[in-house]
Amino acid sequence: MQAPAVTRHRRPFLAPFWVMWLLFFVVLAGAFVVYEAATTTTVVLVRHAEKELVTIDNPPLTSAGERRAERLAQIFGTAKGVGRIEGLYVTDTRRTQQTIMPLATRLGLKAAVMPPADVKGMVSRVMHEHRGGTALIVAHSDTLPEMIKRLSDVTIAPIGDDEYDNIYIVTVPTFGKVSVLRLKY
Repeated sequence: MQAPAVTRHRRPFLAPFWVMWLLFFVVLAGAFVVYEAATTTTVVLVRHAEKELVTIDNPPLTSAGERRAERLAQIFGTAKGVGRIEGLYVTDTRRTQQTIMPLATRLGLKAAVMPPADVKGMVSRVMHEHRGGTALIVAHSDTLPEMIKRLSDVTIAPIGDDEYDNIYIVTVPTFGKVSVLRLKY
């Protein structure tokens, strides 16, 4: 009896082919995750409206300031749709809270109140709580430039004591360059 002949079937070596497809799907999944994570946060910053020029520490708004607060509510008071304000932040002074009140009422939101000296905390909170959304901050002429600097690394000119009509819109993308737009109202 003769031993059977050894027959070998040659199979192609397919490992490089499968590794290439596996790598392709890993890169595709990674690109999808990066795309989904890429968001743009919009922060609108305004100074409180005109305040009474009195000697008390925490003055209220003037009638002109109340009208300006109403204009702010008209500009940003859309309750639904694109560009809707999702969060409101103010300092613990009467004039900032009176400035935001018509807008908060129109949107049905409650403003988060923070101390005016905690610029870093306010900016950090807004960026954490409204990532990919839109928030509005009402602050003071001395704190707004610092907030804009922290958000965008852009230095703006000091805000004068008689300037109440500036709106700063800071867009902070996950990837790319931050932009600052200044408007008047």
